[in-house]
Parts: sequence; C-alpha cells; structure tokens
Amino acid sequence: MPLFIRGLHNHGGIEALTLFLMKNSMLAYAARTGTRRNLEALRLAEWRLILSPIGVLRTEGFPYALDNGAWHAYQTGHSFDEHAFTVALKRFGADADWTVIPDIVAGGHASMELSLQWMRRVLDVSPHALLAVQDGLVPDDVWPFLSERVGIFVGGSTAWKEATMTQWGVVGRQAGCWTHVGRVNTARRIRLCGYAGVTSFDGSSASRYSVTLPMLDHARRQLAMF
Repeated sequence: MPLFIRGLHNHGGIEALTLFLMKNSMLAYAARTGTRRNLEALRLAEWRLILSPIGVLRTEGFPYALDNGAWHAYQTGHSFDEHAFTVALKRFGADADWTVIPDIVAGGHASMELSLQWMRRVLDVSPHALLAVQDGLVPDDVWPFLSERVGIFVGGSTAWKEATMTQWGVVGRQAGCWTHVGRVNTARRIRLCGYAGVTSFDGSSASRYSVTLPMLDHARRQLAMF
C-alpha cells in the first residue's frame, strides 16, 4: 500500500478525499454565477460552485464550498469584511464541502495568526475548514494543525503558488486532509494541480466564459485517465 494511502487510514481519512485518491480525479469549483447558460454547462460537467461572502449568496442547487472574501478585499484595497463572512458562514457553512478560514493574501505568518484565531469558529459550523497557506509559510508551520477536518488552501501570489504547489500536495496526502488550490483558470495550471495530487481547485473563467469550460474540463478529466 502506498505511503500516502497508509497515512489516510492512520488518520481516519474523509470519504470524498479517499474517493479522489482512488480515482485520481480532482474536484472542480467555479465562482458562483447567475448566468443560466453557464450554470447548465457547469452542471453537465459536474463542477461545483464556490461562494463568496461578497456578492449574491445563492448555491443554484449545486454542491458548493465557501470562500471568506479575503481575495476580493485584497483586489479592491479594502479591509476584510468580518461581518459579511460571519453572515455567510452562519447561512451556508454547515452544508459547504469546506470553508476557507479567514486569511491575509500573501500575508505569510500574519495570515496564519489570523487564521488560527478564526479556526475554532469555522469548525463549529463547517464540516471542513481549510487553512490558507501564503507566501513565506512552510509545511512545518501548518502541519500541527492539519487533521481529518482541517485541510490546506493553496493561496498566495501566483509565482509562489506554482513554485510550492507540489509540496503542499505531498503534505496534504501525508496528513490525509483536503488540499485545494485557488485561482486556477488555465489548462496548464489544472495540469500542475493534477501533478501535485491535490483534491480540488477553483477558478472564475468557466463561470464567466462558458466557452472555456470544455477545454478546462478536458484537462481535468485527461489527468484522471492516467
């Protein structure tokens, strides 16, 4: 039995992650959209949605995960909206596949400190909570907190994300936890996620432009064939 599979059994594992490892297939999440054509395409491709506290909070009948809104705050130059996240967590956290614990984009150890302050509150509601790893963090910073219910969200700057993705995939497999990569909008980056052996990824391209979905989903499914 491979080492990382033994690790899953030793840590109890989670049903969705075990299924992923057996099939070698990643789950795909798209940013929530209200466009019917795009939603239907996502549904047929068996993608899931990722909801943001900033914007329309609606699942459209999809399985979903819950983001925390930190990326939107970073992009717009605003502070993290704690109230919006708390409302979203209360309404949607319990049925989410997982929730991203509040973090600071590219914030390194400061981000980790913030996440640890929020971790218990997220776990009190959501079945799985993901710690966002950011520029400057290393596996030893995160390992003590990983468990069946606490996983990894690979965030950070684009260059750092691509350079460290494989190591986070290894850590996630050894810990038997969910490992997710954010901001994946190209077939190339989907392949990187596949080579890293992560559980899932998300992006906004397939939500905004349904024409890109066949290419992106082909890259995801092609990896599963091998």
